[in-house]
Amino acid sequence: MKKLIASAIFAMGAYALAGSAQAAECGDISIAEMNWASAGVAAQVDKIILQNGYGCNVTLVTGDTQPTFTSMNEKGTPDIAPELWVNAVRTALDKAVSEGRLIEAAPLLSDGGVEGWWIPKFLADAHPDIKTVQDALKHPELFPAPEDKSKAAIYNCPSGWNCQISTANLYKAIGAEKLGFTLVDTGSAAGLDGSIANAFEKKTGWFGYYWAPTAILGKYDMVRLSFGVPHDKKEWDACTAIQDCANPKVNSYPVSDVYTVVTKDFASKASIAMDYVKTRKWDNGTVGKVLAWMTDNQGTNEDAAKYFLKTYPDMWTKWVSADVATKVKASL
Repeated sequence: MKKLIASAIFAMGAYALAGSAQAAECGDISIAEMNWASAGVAAQVDKIILQNGYGCNVTLVTGDTQPTFTSMNEKGTPDIAPELWVNAVRTALDKAVSEGRLIEAAPLLSDGGVEGWWIPKFLADAHPDIKTVQDALKHPELFPAPEDKSKAAIYNCPSGWNCQISTANLYKAIGAEKLGFTLVDTGSAAGLDGSIANAFEKKTGWFGYYWAPTAILGKYDMVRLSFGVPHDKKEWDACTAIQDCANPKVNSYPVSDVYTVVTKDFASKASIAMDYVKTRKWDNGTVGKVLAWMTDNQGTNEDAAKYFLKTYPDMWTKWVSADVATKVKASL
């Protein structure tokens, strides 16, 4: 019996030492909580898993693309940017990676950041001949403009965003005005969201620019239409994305690379956390549903992260070992 008790005490001690060693190996970690919803929720998911599953001491810091990248590149902090849209900082990031300061750990969004022109799925189901943007333009009667019912509408990207330029150029390139369409500016992202919600409530046509992952696409079933051509980066950089380009051509939106980026020092000091961030990823459909729940319930990023962990265990438990999953579940 004494041997059994001694063995048990030894095992408990070894487990405790292993836990302490794991915590010591993970140490203090700072994570950028970006100021848009999907990235904010991702940061909170990382915090919950790393803190409760791996014993890391996690601090969240407010982030945005350029300030966070600049701070990581020049000061080596924060340690992790969970959701960085790397095309926005591509040249500087490539230089930082080649010089050993930063690491592109892994894609966070398995299907990347997606932009395009969309229509409601109920409309696509009712009109199966509409597969492309060009197909939709043959049906101006399905997309009445909000202020002038004699015209059809294509809803533009929110004012002041870069996508407003590309949408306007594509509207021009595809000859939409000659086909009876007007380009509608809703004034803001909230206005654009409201136009989609209104279309679904009234079961009327809607046609325009949107992107994923977002709460709107998690709440309302939309179909992205093809432009019928591949993405031409040279044309995009030289004209599609340039304001008032004289002769834009039909082009497709690029799929944006969305990666978790970490500092080189972090990768060296926290191998446990590094293994985790290289493994985990989620898709736009799941993120959209989580964001839709967050919007409907007026939840915080932390609320949405806990909702994800409780609702999608089949997804996230594949990112971690069984014992880590048990610890995380116990913390929720």
